[in-house]
Amino acid sequence: MSNLLVEIGNTALKAVWSDRMTLGKTFRYQGEKYMDFILSLTRREKPEVMVVSSVYPISEQDVLSLREVCGSLLILDSNNKEWLITKGLPSYLSYDRAAAILACRYLFKGRGCTIVDLGTILSIDYIGPQGQYQGGNVSLGCRTRFKAVNRYSRSLPLVNMPENVPETGFSETDSIAAGVVSGIIFEMEGYLALHPENIAVFTGGDANYFAKRMKSSIFAICNLVLMGLALIADEYVRKTDK
Repeated sequence: MSNLLVEIGNTALKAVWSDRMTLGKTFRYQGEKYMDFILSLTRREKPEVMVVSSVYPISEQDVLSLREVCGSLLILDSNNKEWLITKGLPSYLSYDRAAAILACRYLFKGRGCTIVDLGTILSIDYIGPQGQYQGGNVSLGCRTRFKAVNRYSRSLPLVNMPENVPETGFSETDSIAAGVVSGIIFEMEGYLALHPENIAVFTGGDANYFAKRMKSSIFAICNLVLMGLALIADEYVRKTDK
């Protein structure tokens, strides 16, 4: 059995084939022809279940195209919020955050978690020991902050993610690097301190970058969202088999 999991984020698409909780190679795509990319993944093999999580609404035409290339299709977007309620989650959550929460409930059963997603957007979500949702916050991600500094100032340059970040900058670029990266670290340390008993889980494209810079112990799981989608696909298969 092979399922196809697709996560359409703010800046990129990630996809992976799964067999229950076993994930295969991750495919990544950036561009406007994301539907062509998804369909290309199904040319050699038809997935039994395809789960598509998207920050954008999927059009009816695209839904029809996807249904033709898989056994069963589950769309998780802003047009399909009912599923969140069945999992004890608020309807305003994006499905990438919801999938990460489901994965942590599975991986760290019986333990509270502070989930930090470090991508285009930086999100913080808390779950209690029984998996109950305890709220969360949303802010700008690291690269987005660098872009904002450049865009909304008259003369400050665009700085890329630096490997070596000084505590205090003594040049223009070092000052920006230290301000943005250290600012996010201070921010996350404050969030983690609110629930010190929780397991801290970092995910997203910048998870490893920040995990190694934190003082506390961190679980960095870059494919946490895809793991959550694998759980959703597996549950969907079991329900349809009954």
